[in-house]
Amino acid sequence: MNNDAIMNLSILQLAIAYVFVLVLLVIFQARGIRREKQILIATTRMTVQLTAMGYVLMYVFQHPSWWLTLLVLTVMVGFAVHNALRRVKTPMSGPLRRLVGVSMVFGYTVVAGVFLLLVLRVRPWFNPQYVIPISGMIVGNSMTGISLGANRLCSAMEDNRAVVENSLMLGATPARAARDIVNDAFDSAILPTMNNMLTMGIVSLPGMMTGQILSGTFPLTAIKYQIGIMLAILGSTALAVVLFVTQGYRTFFTKDGRLR
Repeated sequence: MNNDAIMNLSILQLAIAYVFVLVLLVIFQARGIRREKQILIATTRMTVQLTAMGYVLMYVFQHPSWWLTLLVLTVMVGFAVHNALRRVKTPMSGPLRRLVGVSMVFGYTVVAGVFLLLVLRVRPWFNPQYVIPISGMIVGNSMTGISLGANRLCSAMEDNRAVVENSLMLGATPARAARDIVNDAFDSAILPTMNNMLTMGIVSLPGMMTGQILSGTFPLTAIKYQIGIMLAILGSTALAVVLFVTQGYRTFFTKDGRLR
């Protein structure tokens, strides 16, 4: 396979794809569901953000440096933490909100470091062609996982307040009283990633693999990259979420073990 076969999309060809947004708007209108504004905002933001990122990446790829790569990564992780917090519907305390950021940074740093430096052996370590897109996939999935875990942990602690208090009165420690809630939150956060892995290659061809194949990469090479990145996503999500839920439940208790 070679890059001569790559098909470039013209502006007109890309514009045709926006007909699917019109189809969605028609469906919502016909069903009487008022989401036209959100659909238009989401479509516009996606277009503007991806276009802007395209120009940023072109510059970063042409002028590779460690500080530019770190700057892009910092912005990506910062927005991921912000969006994860916005997705949590239940109000969170200050310490719990900070733990979301700490958990995401920890999970990403450990897994990305191992994957980029030991698995891919990227040289130099700040090579933006590899570091930025792979980091984006890892951070994006970690963001989804930790927001699911935070939602489940916060809502379950609120809904099961009486059960937790009864356990404490019977002599259980905070860790014992919240154990089932913590485990359920972790399971809920990891389940979507596991489901994706179960159907991958049969029901769906993942985006990274598809993109590489379309760009002319040999399919088996693309498959090896996809397997590696999925394992990295699983590891990052698991580390971030387990740190969050195992430390996050503590914020619901006082120092002497009472439920706040």
